[in-house]
Amino acid sequence: MEPTNYKGNEIISWFEETAENVAVVQRQTLRRILELNHGVEYLKKWLGDIRLQDIMDENALESLYATMVPLASHADFEPYIHRIADGDKAPLLTQEPMTTLSLSSGTTEGRQKFVPFTHHSSQTTLQIFKLAAAYRSRIYSIREGGKVLEFIYSSKQYKTKGGLIAGTATTHYYNTEEFKIKQQQTKSFTCSPEEVISSGDYKQSTYCHLLLGLYFCDKVEFVTSTFAYSIVQAFRSFEEFWKELCHDIREGTLSSRITITKVRKAVLDITVPNPELASRIESICEEVERAAWFSIIPRLWPNAKYVYSIMTGSMQPYLNKLRHYAGKLPLVSADYGSTESWVGVNVEPSSPPEKVTFAVIPSFAYFEFIPLHRSTSQSYNNNHKDANILATDDYIEDDPVPLSQVKIGQEYELVITTFTGLYRYRLGDVLEVAGFHKKTPKLNFICRRKLILTVNIDKNTEQDLQLVVEKASHILSKSRAELVDFTSHANVAKRPGHYVIYWEIKGDVEEKVLGECCREMDASFVDHGYVVSRKNNSIGPLELCIVERGTFKKILEYFIGNGAALSQFKTPRCTSNQVLLRILNVCTIKRFYSTAYG
Repeated sequence: MEPTNYKGNEIISWFEETAENVAVVQRQTLRRILELNHGVEYLKKWLGDIRLQDIMDENALESLYATMVPLASHADFEPYIHRIADGDKAPLLTQEPMTTLSLSSGTTEGRQKFVPFTHHSSQTTLQIFKLAAAYRSRIYSIREGGKVLEFIYSSKQYKTKGGLIAGTATTHYYNTEEFKIKQQQTKSFTCSPEEVISSGDYKQSTYCHLLLGLYFCDKVEFVTSTFAYSIVQAFRSFEEFWKELCHDIREGTLSSRITITKVRKAVLDITVPNPELASRIESICEEVERAAWFSIIPRLWPNAKYVYSIMTGSMQPYLNKLRHYAGKLPLVSADYGSTESWVGVNVEPSSPPEKVTFAVIPSFAYFEFIPLHRSTSQSYNNNHKDANILATDDYIEDDPVPLSQVKIGQEYELVITTFTGLYRYRLGDVLEVAGFHKKTPKLNFICRRKLILTVNIDKNTEQDLQLVVEKASHILSKSRAELVDFTSHANVAKRPGHYVIYWEIKGDVEEKVLGECCREMDASFVDHGYVVSRKNNSIGPLELCIVERGTFKKILEYFIGNGAALSQFKTPRCTSNQVLLRILNVCTIKRFYSTAYG
């Protein structure tokens, strides 16, 4: 994150001008990408020996590209990426030799995948951070000399068979010159030194982030992390060892739980004994603990202006807990992007996370949009007697349109062409155009298009699951209990197949209440295929499994152990991963079956 001592107005002016000329900028961006990578194996497969310099008209080039290069998924690029990872030096996706590959966390699709990462990736990351900070500073001014409590984490990098560096996109960025220069320039602005960020042990890093954040508590201007999950996870940890943190502040020591030498030295070089501060923090914690830690963030960091993180999509289930910790402090949603590319910036930081939109930055990549139309249950009934002939979801597609031709209120699937070697790549995100900033669209993230729960003709997305879990969790909250986290599984090993939803809860709940939660979820799926299948018993009763406390930490540790970084981790909302299912089933302490259709 950036302080406000750079030329914020200058970068905003650049974006405003770019957004005003979105059609021209997009065509110029496409030409630059194709000129830089003309002749690479993937493009030559589709464009042949077409000479770009002979196509002077930008509209003609845009039309030619859409006609000749097909829409693609990651599976289409995977053979090329694996050849690069194995050491193939030929220009396969980019003319510039590729030295780095990003590794997705694997929490969304159940397996990790390689994505190209180049100098352009780190440049756009730095640029969007500066742009977003400039817009935030217009509403929430940051004091000179203030600090930021950042829960950010690097994970381990490794080398592929061909000698390329592989790791998470966030880790790559934290190892770039851009980030290192930023850290040097803003050394007085961030609480944690580089040694804490790059420790490779998220538990030790979290403890040190909290310790240094408390040490500088009166100077902290805002609290942030890449994902809302990381902030919630940090404060759940804080509830456990706040007394130990107070002891370290009082004595100027560092807990024995911190075993990494470079981390110990870096932290102890910063801190000195401060008994007065320790006593103040203890007094606040003793009081707030009695209120279940409500409003702990503004109580401990009285000058904090907001909490900043990605809060859309799979992060929405953590908003209630984050608001609980933040009290009246504003929650500001961070920007929209993916491992593959940054897409849009939040130009209205005062909007609540549920209403946030992202203005597309048209110079970052070339964007296309596939118009999506929802099929109705009635047309489903009349026209599709055999539901198995339906597509994988309830959307009907039109031909893709350029960024400059999108319409307000229409839903789209995003397609990107990047400087890093992805061409007409279907990102799988469903977005709605909520309006325009100048002439660039403001996007509202709806959901991932990929179905996560299906047994036969039923089709439920992550958003569908989140809605039914939210309805049932309202019943849970009446018992003063809290849903810590959840995931699901479509069990087709037995006949009839059925949905299994795993809950980790905090607090004591009567079994009849949990049974009611189970029935509520089963009855709340509105997908026509699911309702019909439940009524005729071709899908069995929904199963609610209550897992013991700490189960989802075990899932986190499994992914961390496989190369994910905490700052990039998302709890998988549905899984068929046998290791995860084994963890979940071993840790299940109670099972309930719905009688909603009994």
